[in-house]
Amino acid sequence: MEQITEGVNNLSVAADSFKRNRIQVSNTKKPLFFYVNLAKRYMQQYDEAELSALGMAIATVVTIAEILKNNGLAVEKKIMTSMVDVEDESRGRPLQKARIEILLGKTENFDELMAAATQRGDGDGEQQS
Repeated sequence: MEQITEGVNNLSVAADSFKRNRIQVSNTKKPLFFYVNLAKRYMQQYDEAELSALGMAIATVVTIAEILKNNGLAVEKKIMTSMVDVEDESRGRPLQKARIEILLGKTENFDELMAAATQRGDGDGEQQS
C-alpha cells in the first residue's frame, strides 16, 4: 500500500492539462449559479479559480466573472483568449473554436463577505439588491 501512495505522490502531470482550480463551463449542462457557487468554493479552497469555456459558453464565463466581481468576491488576475482545434464528428474534420480562460482571485474581504452570507442564511455570498 505504501508503494501505491508513494507512486501517486510522485506522479507528475503537465501543469496545463490538469488544474485543480479550473472550472470548465458549459452553457447547456448546468445552471449559471451552479458555476458561480462552484467558483466561490474553489476560491475558498485554492485562493483563486480559473474559468474556462469554448465557443458559445464564453458569454457564460464572462457573466460568472462579472457576478463575482460585482459582489466584491473576486478580482481578475488574468484573461487569456485563444483558438483551439476541435474535431467535428459530423463532418469528420477539425473545427476552430474560440476559448477564454479567466483567472479570478479572492478580494481582501472575500472571507468576511462569505461569513456574512453564511450568517444571513443564504450561504452563497450574493448581495441582495
